Parts: sequence; structure tokens; C-alpha cells
Amino acid sequence: MLQALGISEFDEAVYRAFLTRAGLDAQEYARTAGVSPDRVRHAVARLAGLGLLRRDGRGEFRPVGPGTALTALLDQRRLEVEAAFAGVRSVVDDLAEEYRAGRLRSDPGSLVEVLSGRDVVAPRIDELNRSVSTHIWILDKPPYLDRADGLPHTNEAERASTAAWARDGVDIRSVYCPESMERPGRFETVLEMAALGEQARMLPSLPFKLHIIDRRVALVPLVGGVYDSLAVVHPSGLLDALIELYEAYWARAEPIGAPARAAGEEGPTTEEVALLTMLRAGLKDQAIARQLGLSTRTATRRIAALMARLDASTRFQAGAEAHARGWI
Repeated sequence: MLQALGISEFDEAVYRAFLTRAGLDAQEYARTAGVSPDRVRHAVARLAGLGLLRRDGRGEFRPVGPGTALTALLDQRRLEVEAAFAGVRSVVDDLAEEYRAGRLRSDPGSLVEVLSGRDVVAPRIDELNRSVSTHIWILDKPPYLDRADGLPHTNEAERASTAAWARDGVDIRSVYCPESMERPGRFETVLEMAALGEQARMLPSLPFKLHIIDRRVALVPLVGGVYDSLAVVHPSGLLDALIELYEAYWARAEPIGAPARAAGEEGPTTEEVALLTMLRAGLKDQAIARQLGLSTRTATRRIAALMARLDASTRFQAGAEAHARGWI
């Protein structure tokens, strides 16, 4: 029963004997069990080494309670197994990389999977998203493909996915553009995801959609304007180039959300931060109104009020003043 902990059946029997008979004598047990005294003494030495027996003041071996001794041993074995599996995983990854490099030399076309058709693309994206373990880096722009179950993406589902990744310590980075905010409530969702742990930034435009997963695979649509043909790029010089391209866009993009502020310092409201960020990102009044759930006229009026608060006559001046005050 305890062999998984490195304890043989004989050693377990000796330990059980100690548990039921205080001050067990090795010679006596050897006669009872029909084995040599040396075998019993070796078993006692192994049990003592594992922490299941210890010497008392008279030099006799006494059992350590199972709840203490076996729990400690179980924890030790678990750590050893986890370390061993981590080492094996590293070797598996190295072997996979060697295999992939060999395939690329003999068949360069294998570095890219080309997927066509929504019924093929959607399940593959879902599979890769569920495999995320360390990184998910995104250039975000429409169009958006429905999920593998056929349902459209929602703000709630996006927030749930981000929360799960954040709990797992995933490095989540997204670069958005004004077109990303066409779905009502998307901007507020992005702010909420930033609070969960996503690093979110904005650019006035993006050339294409890109997902980089764990820095080991990239997803790139093959045709602009639709998302039913997809290239899945595996480790290669092409993937390295896409990662560098992403980092270049990331460096140029502006952070979304309000900076940390000192306690008691007067600052902008949540809506004012949203307005300023969307204005800086280049969203028009109509798009801003859609994100805030307002009419275009009301959105325009609130932008004007914000500009008045900042004593700015133009939107550019409002952005500059907000930046100077540390609002954005």
C-alpha cells in the first residue's frame, strides 16, 4: 500500500508492528516473522531514515505517528515527482523543437498550418486559446469569428477568459484600435480587463489581426476583412519576426486606463478617463456614444464639459492638459 512512497511491503509490516507493539524487539520480531534479524535491522534503519521511526532516550526505536510521518513523506514525494515531471517536460519541449527543426529542414511548408472554413478555423482557435499557459499577445481588430459553439463573442465571455488567464499568471497584452470598439460596452470591458491584469494599449489603426500564444505559435488571418482563412505559424524565423513586429506595435501604443494616483488627490471620474482615452485613440463622437450607451448629442455635450473642466479649446489641448495633470 505504501510502495508509492518508497516503502516496501516488508518495511511497512515492520512499521505496523512498531505501531501496535511499543518497544518492539528486532530479534523477537525476526523469530515471529520467520526472517533473519539482519533483515529486520535493515528495515528499521530504512524506516528511521524515512522519519517513520526515531530513537528514544534509551536508544530504542519508537514509531512516529502516521499522520505526521507519512504526511511529511507524501509531501516530499509529491515535490520530487513534480520536479521530475518538470524536468521531463523540459526534455519533451527540447525534443519537440529538434523534431520541428528537422521537419522544417526537410519540409519548410510544415512551419505554417493553413486553415480554411469557419467550421475548421473556430475549433482550432478554441483549442489554442485553451492551451495558453504563459503568454497571450493580441493585435485586436475586426472581424471577429464566432466561437466554436456557434455563439457570438460577448463582453462577458471575454471578461471571463481574461480573468481565468490572469488567475493562472498569464502575460496578457492587447493592442486595440478604434475599430475594436464597435461592439457596445467593449471599451468599459477593456477597462475592467485591465483591472483584472490585462495590459491594454491603443493605436489609431492596426494593419491586421494577430494572436501570439506562449511565444510558440501565432495566428494570422490570410485575407483581410474576413476571418475564415487562418495561418497558424509554428516556431521559425517567421514566428520570430511576428513577435518582433508585435513588440514594435506594443511600444508605439498608448496605455488604456487611469494611472495610479496618490491618496486624496483629486482626479478624473471613471467616465472622464474613458472619454479621454477614447479621444486620444481617435474614436469619433458616434463611436464614443455607442461605448457609453449615450446618444451622440449627449456624448458630444459631455466631451465639451470635459474640455471646459480642462480649460481647453481643442481636443488636442484637452489631451495635453490631461496628460500634464497625470489623468491619462
